[in-house]
Amino acid sequence: MGVYVDGFNLYYGLRDLGGRRHLWLDLHAMATRLLRPHQRLVAISYFTAAILNDPPAKARQEAYLAATVSRGVQVVMGRFQEQAVRCHSCGAIRRTYAEKQSDAALTAAIVADVATDQVDVVMLVSADSDLCAAIHAVRQLDEERGTKTRVIAVFPPRRRSNHLRLLSDAWFPLGDAVIRQSQLPNVVQASDGCVYHRPQHWN
Repeated sequence: MGVYVDGFNLYYGLRDLGGRRHLWLDLHAMATRLLRPHQRLVAISYFTAAILNDPPAKARQEAYLAATVSRGVQVVMGRFQEQAVRCHSCGAIRRTYAEKQSDAALTAAIVADVATDQVDVVMLVSADSDLCAAIHAVRQLDEERGTKTRVIAVFPPRRRSNHLRLLSDAWFPLGDAVIRQSQLPNVVQASDGCVYHRPQHWN
């Protein structure tokens, strides 16, 4: 099984569930708890983008990503693109940022892993209906090859997608208990000797 995590969709679900206290999430422990006894975890990939223009938040993100990588998770970085948004009521223009590339990278990773027979079960942790494209791509690949890849959608807290639910072979919500039981230790010691601390802001 390969586990593919939509980082921002999961982040906002965790925020809605318990503020900041569940953000120090051990993705490897979480994925292991979601496996059935006969399943084998091949890889976990986490897709996100670097925070811009907020140094404290960026430092917290970097600490989390480093701790996550030390647990054997592959982190794939997209980017934020600045864009102008006009207010419909007053006409004022404000600058905002939109995440780019993460959905495409996630879809490409799933298709590559299925095409090279790395995985025969895809667990997609997201409730973003834009990722239906990933499932459609897997279905097309299976049709061309005469194979069957099982796709399981795992919805972050307080999030649902009927489109993903209908396209997937199975789906379930990411449970509160799994999240609570899958927190990283406050101090993470990596194999290279580096140490990463849970941000005080997340306590």
